[in-house]
Amino acid sequence: MSDFINSIDYMMLLKAFVIGGLLCVFAQILIDKTKLTPARILVLYVTLGCILGGLGIYKYLVDFAGCGATVPLTGFGFNLSKGVAEAIRSDGLMGAFTGGIKACAAGITAAIFFGYIAALVSKPKMKKQ
Repeated sequence: MSDFINSIDYMMLLKAFVIGGLLCVFAQILIDKTKLTPARILVLYVTLGCILGGLGIYKYLVDFAGCGATVPLTGFGFNLSKGVAEAIRSDGLMGAFTGGIKACAAGITAAIFFGYIAALVSKPKMKKQ
């Protein structure tokens, strides 16, 4: 047990917490200060992750913050773009259509499953315009 505790990189934990927290804070500010619905903010985050991933910029954030950058929705977009790029290299043009889904299959499955469970136990409300 002590070897496990000694092997923890506390600086990486701090960076992941700060970067992940900042992404969440920015999304909360968008929810509170704009008329954007949460669904549009989610799409914005995924799209931003795809664009920054495709440009090679988001990789630096992932290298710096680890799971603090890969777990939020921007990380999902980054994973989509990374999967597409890898599939295009190996499968050609068809990889543009299949690579993102292959790279994100586990995340998509988990989102559907846990979204379904959350819908069963909660009472969602529409945002007032």
